[in-house]
Amino acid sequence: MTAIVRSRPQPLSRADYKTLGLAALGGALEIYDFIIFVFFALTLSQLFFPPEMPEWLRLLQSFGIFVTGYLARPLGGILMAHFADRLGRKRVFSLSILMMALPCLLIGMMPTYAHIGYWAPLILLGFRILQGAAVGGEVPSAWVFVAEHAPPGHRGYALGVLQAGLTFGYLLGALVATWLAKVFTPAEILDYAWRIPFLLGGVFGIFGVWLRRWLSETPVFMALHAQRSEMAEFPLKAVLRDHRQSLLPAALLTCVLTSAVVVLVVITPTVMQQRFGMSASHTFALSSLGIVFLNIGCVLAGLLVDRIGAWRGVMLYSLLLPLGIGSLYASLIGEWLTPGIAYAVAGLACGIVGVVPSVMVGLFPVKIRVSGISFTYNIAYALWASTTPLMLIALMPWSPWVCVVYCAVMGAVGVLTAAIYGLRRGVQVDAVLAGQKA
Repeated sequence: MTAIVRSRPQPLSRADYKTLGLAALGGALEIYDFIIFVFFALTLSQLFFPPEMPEWLRLLQSFGIFVTGYLARPLGGILMAHFADRLGRKRVFSLSILMMALPCLLIGMMPTYAHIGYWAPLILLGFRILQGAAVGGEVPSAWVFVAEHAPPGHRGYALGVLQAGLTFGYLLGALVATWLAKVFTPAEILDYAWRIPFLLGGVFGIFGVWLRRWLSETPVFMALHAQRSEMAEFPLKAVLRDHRQSLLPAALLTCVLTSAVVVLVVITPTVMQQRFGMSASHTFALSSLGIVFLNIGCVLAGLLVDRIGAWRGVMLYSLLLPLGIGSLYASLIGEWLTPGIAYAVAGLACGIVGVVPSVMVGLFPVKIRVSGISFTYNIAYALWASTTPLMLIALMPWSPWVCVVYCAVMGAVGVLTAAIYGLRRGVQVDAVLAGQKA
């Protein structure tokens, strides 16, 4: 009997680390440009809508403009994915950050309602639509770009680091908002200082565009491009015709990933202030700690994926998700742990954020990979991220454990998805990444 010798994965080269670092840094800067809007929603509501309008209505319309960015993700993502599969990953990867940076810069320079009336909120809405389209193209393109560059045996780690970079954008936005609140008075922020974070975002984004010019096209796409007959003329059409079996698991896992981010980063800080009476500064410190450990958790999860496989990683971290969130809410409700330790544990337990991309990039073959991911990820993310926060906030008066129950349900969804598609049906993601059909 012939022995099977498994070669050890080659370590990441200096060029690999350069590619990964540039991709992660660019992603963090782009997410900052997208998320900084929400930190100044109250200020923008006072500047871009009529002063005689009720405050609650102005704030509602301001958040409506923010949510429009999510709703614009599917269309922009699908269009940009088409060109990523036809013209190359690098071009779209660089275009997405430019489409994010320029509107952010222009928001920081544009006149307000006091100067141009109702044109102000309309122009602001247009900028947010462009940003939503950009982030819809950024995430799937980034996943594919990094995965196709990563050497065999290191894809999980590379995608985990990338996800850590993307989530760092949330922390960067929170840090800038906190710095601004400490340096300027509320009157100064309303007068002129609100423009600073948007101008910074524009500069960050343009710097990101410059950084990405040093990236090279992925070898997987270059090999496909050399055989033009293998390229799909309309990638999305090929996805819907030939790969429908991959759409459901991709959408379900996107919902699990989204749920972890929404509960840890969006809902819990609000709940800590509204229900548990914590100060804004204490809440910010705890949520920042949680994001830091989420970054670490993504990297650790990626390393584990390289050891045990993507589907097993999904199953493990789907089980850890409700346990981590449960420990956090137990510390808030029953003081079982100090909130800082509990938030750190919850951040680590949300490593599903770093695992899901490893499955997603392997569910679709190379010629339609970006289109397949973008179609499912952006539609599922837009629907889930726009409805889940409202649902959880509405149910919170019923029980403070509602977020834990919700994460338990989503964890079960992750486990069942991994069990059915990964173990029972044997959908092999590693084989697909190499360009083979599962």
